[in-house]
Amino acid sequence: MVEELIVNGAFAMDSVETGSERALAALARPGARVLVGGLGLGFTAEALLEARVGWVDVVEIEEALVSWAHEAVIPRLAQVARDPRVRLWVADVAEVLQGQRSEPAGPWDAILLDVDNGPDFLIHAENAALYQRPALASAHRRLTPGGVLAIWCQGEHAELWAAMQTLTPTARAERHTVQRGRHRIDYVTYTGRAGE
Repeated sequence: MVEELIVNGAFAMDSVETGSERALAALARPGARVLVGGLGLGFTAEALLEARVGWVDVVEIEEALVSWAHEAVIPRLAQVARDPRVRLWVADVAEVLQGQRSEPAGPWDAILLDVDNGPDFLIHAENAALYQRPALASAHRRLTPGGVLAIWCQGEHAELWAAMQTLTPTARAERHTVQRGRHRIDYVTYTGRAGE
């Protein structure tokens, strides 16, 4: 069975190919405290738990997805919700990262953002600011020394890459090539680390 997630009338993800979501999770070291922006179908959170991270704060703006997790509508989401290392928050991750909410507060060893399909394919139009330097800098300040900020995108995005490069000299762009039917797709994860 293929699971497909449509949010706000836009395709968000499906369960056919989840390698790039799992690669996003691989950026967090064992024992880390991690913030995940976007629950989705739970693949990133599941991979983090399998990798033995210490704590996961999942911030999801869609209340229905968090309800599905608590109501066991999708077994993977239910497993994530039941894990004692996980807290699910119904909130806007941009507000969390900019300190407009008291919880969750951080700091985190890894901040993994997968809330849209990238800045050029937004699920919620108001998320555009999340990919600009002020919001990225706010997220970067929420990291522990040596912590990583990572943003998943459906493809390359020059403005986001430039913003990451001005934020930190450790900025990297990692491509994940997947085959979907006859189509070859290059997803990109942009990362940057906080100073030691």
